[in-house]
Amino acid sequence: MKRIRHYVSRLISLDVSNMLAVARAISKRSGTPVIAILLDMVWCSLVYQAGYLDYEEFEFNVLSRAERRTWITSGNANSIVVKYNQREYRERFYDKPTFNTTFDKWLGRAWLDLRTASEADFVEFVAHHDPIMVKVVDSMSGAGIEKHGGSDLADAPALYRELMDKRQFLVEAFLEQHSGMSALCPTSVNSLRMITFFDGADVHVMEAVLRMGNGAEVDNYGRGGMYTVLDENTGIASYGAFDKFANTFTVHPQTGTPIVGFQVPLYDEVLAMLNTVSRIIPEIPYVGWDVAITPNGPAIIEGNYNTGVFQMKPSLTGIKTGLLPKFREVIDF
Repeated sequence: MKRIRHYVSRLISLDVSNMLAVARAISKRSGTPVIAILLDMVWCSLVYQAGYLDYEEFEFNVLSRAERRTWITSGNANSIVVKYNQREYRERFYDKPTFNTTFDKWLGRAWLDLRTASEADFVEFVAHHDPIMVKVVDSMSGAGIEKHGGSDLADAPALYRELMDKRQFLVEAFLEQHSGMSALCPTSVNSLRMITFFDGADVHVMEAVLRMGNGAEVDNYGRGGMYTVLDENTGIASYGAFDKFANTFTVHPQTGTPIVGFQVPLYDEVLAMLNTVSRIIPEIPYVGWDVAITPNGPAIIEGNYNTGVFQMKPSLTGIKTGLLPKFREVIDF
């Protein structure tokens, strides 16, 4: 029943025009007729719970049926969330200021909730923090996140009113990132998505992902960024990165920094921090943590109770199997 509800909700929100555009792009690359791609997308949504973006991102068009069964799709990931992450505790992650209150010790930055702070509080805040990041408190995928600094802060009362009108209630001091991370892309804070599962005794790092911007101020995959998967034990990238347009990169196109072999700085500190924070709300055992690396150590950006799974394209790795068997060794779903 839960699977049916998830499928119906995805069907209602389906962007048919974008699905068609994705199918055409795959058709152009593969030489397969568009109608065949569309029919296969529908089949995969029914059999493997794979949305059309899963289909494109994980290159289902080149996989056999047996290989497709090894990939974690959006439907599989939702099954983990539904089974393990208790609904009444999800707001502690979904509402960003509530999350910040709980995990303040590990944020590494000052912040302000404009729902409770006054205009005078905001004016005082920007007098001491330049630049700032502002966020819609319940947004996803980087939506509603903006950077303000310099002349933007000159008329702080006017900016305060603008933020209130746009519901950008969360104001944070800008995170300075470690020089090693800045070498990838200096325009964005290049973060990690660390997916953990707390089984009641041990914290398991299920996946480690390195995300990086490509000229924009955010590193989100859906907003122009790219990603690669790391060795979760060492923090080293074995493969190149790719973006949502299926462009692949072994070196960063802006900076020339090699992506293959890149070592995330202070990675042991990241793992130690996750072993602590993943235990704080045991009612939400499955979390995708966004982590920045600052000169002073790792800092949590946010936690996602409904994290998706990042898997590498077969064309980049030569490997046509996904992470589903690995996840099921730890998580029963």
